[in-house]
Amino acid sequence: MASFKGEFEHSVDNKGRVAFPAKLRKSLSPSANEQFTILRGIEPCLYLYPGDEWAKVEKKLSAINSFNKRGRTVRRNFLRHAEDLNLDKQNRIPIPSQLKEYAGIDGTAIFIGNGEMIEIWSPEKLDEIDSNLSIDAYEDMFEQVMGGLNSEEESID
Repeated sequence: MASFKGEFEHSVDNKGRVAFPAKLRKSLSPSANEQFTILRGIEPCLYLYPGDEWAKVEKKLSAINSFNKRGRTVRRNFLRHAEDLNLDKQNRIPIPSQLKEYAGIDGTAIFIGNGEMIEIWSPEKLDEIDSNLSIDAYEDMFEQVMGGLNSEEESID
């Protein structure tokens, strides 16, 4: 199982290719075969899944009830802009133009390791997202997601 982490900034060439960060490449599973699926993220970024991790996502997507309007809508909008791609001989990935436009990626792309997948951001969109998240809001979110306060800490106010 891949475990991507860290932040890496790389230039995007005029053909939309960007070097895949070496440290992230080291985390690729051999079963990924340097194949990826790239698609729109929920936020204004791109999601990049190695082939082996994308297979797990597809399994989850296939379990969505297509007779349910929400299920169809989620699956359709998640998959409609997905594209398969490979690293080239110079370890670059080509970012499709419609996905670059969606994410606002122009001359620079920021790769962020996010566990089993990688997010690709424009520096401006990432700065915007980061500036809208206060430290207090992040602390609250972190506590909720990671399990909240234990009973001893709740009594200390």
